[in-house]
Amino acid sequence: MKIIHSVNELTDQFMSWRKNDAPLALVPTMGNLHEGHLQLVRLAQATAQEVMVSIFVNPLQFGVGEDYQQYPRTLAADCEKLAALGVSFVFAPSVTDLYPQGENNSTRVMVPHLGELLCGMSRPQHFQGVTTIVCKLFNLIRPDYAIFGEKDYQQLTIIKQMVTDLYLPVSIISAPIVRESDGLALSSRNQYLTPEQRQYAPVLYQTLLETVARIEQGENNNLLLEQMAKERLKQANFEPDYVRICHPMTLVEANLQIDTSVRILAAAKLGRTRLIDNVALTR
Repeated sequence: MKIIHSVNELTDQFMSWRKNDAPLALVPTMGNLHEGHLQLVRLAQATAQEVMVSIFVNPLQFGVGEDYQQYPRTLAADCEKLAALGVSFVFAPSVTDLYPQGENNSTRVMVPHLGELLCGMSRPQHFQGVTTIVCKLFNLIRPDYAIFGEKDYQQLTIIKQMVTDLYLPVSIISAPIVRESDGLALSSRNQYLTPEQRQYAPVLYQTLLETVARIEQGENNNLLLEQMAKERLKQANFEPDYVRICHPMTLVEANLQIDTSVRILAAAKLGRTRLIDNVALTR
């Protein structure tokens, strides 16, 4: 496994390292890898002959007062896990490599509307940071495929739109959410939870499943369903940001009397930890 630490090293040597233009799949991450990330890597390996994992804690996608400084950085342990899986390349650049003029003076890439909904309401610069860094990675690495998890469903939708709008020559592949045995979606931020909070954390997923069950039983009042879900979360010590029943492609409010497929998304804080989750429903 080759570990690449700079843009110069990537551009000078990477193309010669690739074997006969073999198909390459990219798995973009911020590191601190858990089983959810490793499942993305396995899907990448099943998709393409060679796999690159990028590890970069991107300052542009953190807002004021968020956990950029505290976000766990575990590069050595991450590389051990990836080497054990047989990953071809790791790209772990510095901030100055990817933002040589400073992140505040960098060109930005944004997807309007989709990036302003849901998490974009409470984290207004977040998705602009995501699309900027992902676009940079696509241009530098030129992967044939890129693998993203469905836990960050809004992010996945936005990246697909960016690729379409900018005619980027990469195929986006999504992977299902990986969960703990009690249903909690795997996330690097789960480690912020106290033992007591960890006991309550699965209620987020349970609440989404309860909403699905109510829809299947015939309830089609979005506002009522969303309000019931938020009340359930409050009872479990969450501070709900939103629960929204959405059209799976546009992320606008679904019409439960017409739409046969919907995606129910939620974000809520448990203590200082912000958790997100979603479930799909096809009727």
